Amino acid sequence: MSTTWRPTRLGEVLRRSDEAIDPSNATEYRQITVRLWGKGVVERGRADGASLSGRRFVAREGQFIASRIDARNGAMGLVPASLDGALVTNDFPLFDADEQRLLPGFLGWLCRTPGFVELCSHASEGTTNRVRLKEDRFLALEVLLPPLAEQQRIVARIERLVALIGEARALRHEAEDEMQAMLQAAFDRIIAGAPRYPMREIAPIVRRPIKLEQSGSYPELGIRSFGKGTFPKPALSALEVGTKRIFRIEPGDLLFSNVFAWEGAIAIAEPEDAGRVGSHRFITCVPQPDQATAEFLRFFFLTDEGLGLIGTASPGGAGRNRTLGLGALQSIPVPVPAIERQRWFDALQASSDECAQLRQKAAAESNALLPSILDRALCGELQRAGTAT
Repeated sequence: MSTTWRPTRLGEVLRRSDEAIDPSNATEYRQITVRLWGKGVVERGRADGASLSGRRFVAREGQFIASRIDARNGAMGLVPASLDGALVTNDFPLFDADEQRLLPGFLGWLCRTPGFVELCSHASEGTTNRVRLKEDRFLALEVLLPPLAEQQRIVARIERLVALIGEARALRHEAEDEMQAMLQAAFDRIIAGAPRYPMREIAPIVRRPIKLEQSGSYPELGIRSFGKGTFPKPALSALEVGTKRIFRIEPGDLLFSNVFAWEGAIAIAEPEDAGRVGSHRFITCVPQPDQATAEFLRFFFLTDEGLGLIGTASPGGAGRNRTLGLGALQSIPVPVPAIERQRWFDALQASSDECAQLRQKAAAESNALLPSILDRALCGELQRAGTAT
C-alpha cells in the first residue's frame, strides 16, 4: 500500500444531508430503495403525497445512501441521476461527500468491497431482528483514502474495465441468441414436410412403480422450468413417502412435470439421475429407438409450437391448476423426420451445449473479475500497475 493512502474517518469526508420536505397531497413522488450486496440504488415505486406520512428526505444525484437495516448486507451505494429528487425515509440516511477529499465515484466502488461492508456490520447493533446501522459509529469508521488525483485515476481504470466486462457479456448474449436462432432454423428445415404421429406411437408413457421397503431410501428428482434440466432432491424414507406413488426414473427418459410442463418443465434424465424417483406428477416417456430421440422431442416441446401444444393439453387456471393430462399428452402429434436427420440435429444440439458451457464458464470468470478488480484497485495494486505501464 502506498504511503500516500491516508487513514481517514468517514465523518471527516461525509456530511449528512438534511434536505427534507412535507409531501404534498396533490403530488406524485418517486421513492428509493437499495438492493443488497451493492446491486444498486433503484426506484421502489411511486406514491401520492396523501399516502406518505411524515417528512421525507430528498435524494440528490451522487449522494451516498445506505439502508440502516441492511447496510451490514451491502445495501448502500450512490444515488443515480435518474433518481435525483426522489424521496427516502429516515431509514435511508443520505450523505454528501467533501469532493475536495473524496470523490463520490471512489466511494461508490469502495462501498461494494467486502471490507467496507464488514466495517458497516461492526457499526450496526441491536437484536437479531432489529440490527441497525448507528450513524455515529458509521461516521467514526476509518478507511484508507489516496489523494484525489489517484482516486480519479483509479475510478477511471475501474470503469474502463467494467465497460469491457459489459461488452463481453453483451457479446455472449448475442452469441447465445444467434446459436438458438441457428438451431431453430435447422430444426424447421428438418421437420418441414415430415410426417406427424401421436406421442403414444412415438414415445409412449412408461411407468416403473417402486415397492416401498421399510428401510429403503428414495432420492427424488426435480425438473426446472424453462428447459433448464433436472436437479437432485433429498432422499425420502418410506415413512416420508407414505401413500404417495413413486416411480423409478432411468437415464434418457423424456420427463414432463404435469403441473409445470406448460412453462417448460420438460427435461431428459441425465446419467447422474440414475436411481432417482419421481412421483405420479412426473410423466415419463420413452421414445421408440427407431422412430425418435429424446433430445429431438425435447427440443420440439420447448419450441413455441411445442409449448403451445402442451399448454392446450394443460387446461385450467394458472400454476398448479394447469395439469398436463396423460391422454392429452399422448395425443399430441409430433414431427417424425428420418431418425438419421434427428441424430444429426442432436449432434448439432450437443455442439451448441458445449459452446454454452464454455460461455457459462467465461461468464462465471467474468463475474468474479469485478470483486477482484475492486480488491486490487482499493488496495493500491492497480495504482502500482498503472505506474509501471
